[in-house]
Amino acid sequence: RIQLVESGGDSVQVGGSLRLSCVASLETRDPYCMVWFRQAPGKEREGVAAFYTGDDSTYLADSVKGRFTVSQDNAKNTLYLHMNSLKAEDTAMYYCAASLGAHDCYSGSWSSNGRSMDSWGKGTQVTVSP
Repeated sequence: RIQLVESGGDSVQVGGSLRLSCVASLETRDPYCMVWFRQAPGKEREGVAAFYTGDDSTYLADSVKGRFTVSQDNAKNTLYLHMNSLKAEDTAMYYCAASLGAHDCYSGSWSSNGRSMDSWGKGTQVTVSP
């Protein structure tokens, strides 16, 4: 397992932007499928965006395409979620998670409930208000 620490959550107005960060304590050079999940009260956890460190491929949920992007700074071992044009329905706790290897990214299973993830951060809250 790796340690993941998220930051950057805040309260913003509809239409605003935020950048979430996830610092990973990676002791090996093994590739990981890194995923941003979110969970709103009363709703199931859902994958929002994924990044495979083996080839820098990125994946986005349909609900955030055109508004969110995901990127990584290798030198800082940091995964970012850039969120623009935020909507009230983006309000949720956002979590960073990781699974070893490419399977979750390539198969698309990253977009489900995250049961296959090996490591999780504690989350950062994003609140979008009218």
